[in-house]
Amino acid sequence: MSLPSRFRTSSFCLDGGCVAVARSADGRVEVASTLDTAATPIAFTPAEWDAFVAGVKAGEFDSQVLHP
Repeated sequence: MSLPSRFRTSSFCLDGGCVAVARSADGRVEVASTLDTAATPIAFTPAEWDAFVAGVKAGEFDSQVLHP
């Protein structure tokens, strides 16, 4: 089983174990695993997603994820 074509993965996804994102019909951002395509995607409001992306761009997660 694969994710619906509306899901997109990053161009940095090389090993297949990545997240995929899509916009739902009601405007939420859905996040799914490329390894577990049968699992229900997690949905975020546009404001939640924007806050997360801003944090990623600002480097807020770099040390926690890469160097626990």
